[in-house]
Amino acid sequence: MNKIEKGKGLFDKISGLIEQARRKVATTINQEMVLLYWNIGKTVKEEIIKSYRAEYGKKIVNSVSSLLTQKYGKGYSTQNLWYMIQLYESYPILHALRGELEGLSWTHIRTLLPTKDKLKREFYATLCLKEHWSTRTLQERMNSMLYERTALSKLPEKTIKMQLKELKEKDKMTPELVFRDPYVLDFLELSDTYSERDLERAILNALEKFILELGKDFYFVARQKRITVDNEDYYMDLVFYHRKLRCFIVIDLKLGKFKADYKGQMELYLRYLEKYEMLEGENPPVGLILCAEKGKEQIELLFLPKDRIKVAEYLTKLPPKELFAEKLHKAIQTAQLKLEAKDV
Repeated sequence: MNKIEKGKGLFDKISGLIEQARRKVATTINQEMVLLYWNIGKTVKEEIIKSYRAEYGKKIVNSVSSLLTQKYGKGYSTQNLWYMIQLYESYPILHALRGELEGLSWTHIRTLLPTKDKLKREFYATLCLKEHWSTRTLQERMNSMLYERTALSKLPEKTIKMQLKELKEKDKMTPELVFRDPYVLDFLELSDTYSERDLERAILNALEKFILELGKDFYFVARQKRITVDNEDYYMDLVFYHRKLRCFIVIDLKLGKFKADYKGQMELYLRYLEKYEMLEGENPPVGLILCAEKGKEQIELLFLPKDRIKVAEYLTKLPPKELFAEKLHKAIQTAQLKLEAKDV
């Protein structure tokens, strides 16, 4: 090994140590900053409570903000002070704050604070940490109502808490966290009329965005994967592999309403992969049938709880947020009522 190579190796080692130290310093600074903001929020809130008058509270915040900004800069704007108060109101117990938000930047936390539902907020905070979302990505996920579209949101509160705890502490990913319904594919920019092949081609052209919509840990494997059974060829539209679920995921694209024979076709694909391509230590493959519309009663009659086939709708255009929210909330309520009825 010559001097240049030795020097390069030494440089890489020292560079690694510097980057590691920088990350630790950044993490420590961020934690201390969030703790400071919590304490400021607590102090201001307690002062406002003493007054019993909302107008007086606003005047206090405006006055303090002006003085702090003059001395310490724009980080202490009136809006930021209200965020600090909101942080304390949302997490009056410091231990809860550290348990849920540790590792997130202040900009991430500010984005999360308007979410009043504790479970929803914990869901976004956990996924944000695990999947290293930027603030922009977090906002996009919240705007598209990702939580309401996951199967997780339709489960009992106790189960949701348990799965989020296992994801946070054991990095355990479940199908309820992975799969969603509907999938929002508005980024495909399809015309009013399109074929299944057009849909498939558009997905492949926007593959990175499609995988982001599916979720982290999806890896593209094949398009139109051919299998031969009894001398007859069949083609799987899209095949992915999910690293944490440790299984193949077959996606079948359908333009219209769900039909009963789609299930049999998917079963054939899954059993073929299980027999010929599944390796030791992997889990059985899962199928996702993406339809423009699904008949709920038909799906309930066809699918048993343990089936490894999921059916979901996709949207090529995002509807008005109010209508979208109403539809998703109704779906969550219906699913939870059914679960409660089964437990009775």
